Amino acid sequence: MSEQSTGLKGNKLAGRTALVTGGTRGIGAAITRSLAEQGADVAMGYGGDHERARQFQEEMQRQFPEGTFTVHSGNVGKATDARQTFADVVEQHGKVDILVNNAGITRDRTVLKMEDDDWDAVLQVNLSGTFYMAQAALKHMLERGTGRIVNVSSIIGEMGNVGQANYAASKSGLFGLTKTLAREALFHLERAGKLSPDSIGVTVNSVTPGYVNTEMVEAVPEKVLEKIKGKIPMARLANPDEIARVVHFLCADKSSYITGQVWGVNGGMDM
Repeated sequence: MSEQSTGLKGNKLAGRTALVTGGTRGIGAAITRSLAEQGADVAMGYGGDHERARQFQEEMQRQFPEGTFTVHSGNVGKATDARQTFADVVEQHGKVDILVNNAGITRDRTVLKMEDDDWDAVLQVNLSGTFYMAQAALKHMLERGTGRIVNVSSIIGEMGNVGQANYAASKSGLFGLTKTLAREALFHLERAGKLSPDSIGVTVNSVTPGYVNTEMVEAVPEKVLEKIKGKIPMARLANPDEIARVVHFLCADKSSYITGQVWGVNGGMDM
């Protein structure tokens, strides 16, 4: 079957299995598709929209008939859910080569109006959820000696934003978590004698999107959108595919010398 008829665009990730949290919509759906275009099988985590998840799974299977696509419901902000999801993916696929921590929520209010639950819920999903998933993945990947973890942060974590103290704190926290995970991965690989000149190792990186044209943006008033675009040197929003392209690049074997890094994809907003 030709690459054009299957939707494949390359083979950088052939034989790999990826788990993408929040992988059925928005940036997550674009990441899922980008990984599949490079030959990966993909397990997609999602929250509560079962119908949307099922439809996207069927769409992916039609577009990439030789691939395997599964969906997994759960709240990554709950440690038991996160670990069970990871275990389920390993059971169904046999392994996880790539973890993309993309799941995230917002509860926007200014600091003076923010309720305790607004703060706790966002930190729990965006930061703790990433930790729970990465912890499970790191153990699995260290045993195998190879793996890729990519944490999706946000430009808000770098610049802050009015009404998003909880979101900014959670996304900023991913920078320190990413760098520590990257260091610990190499520490354990070296101790186990699994580092060598030809090893692809276990790498951990973060991608920080700017403002992206997703479903969430559709609800933003046009005047507000124009104001946002006016702050972006490139004068436009990102397409989800532009974020996904960086993710699949970091997941490739030949990106093995890149770890503990923060990759901004923001149209020049933060230079």
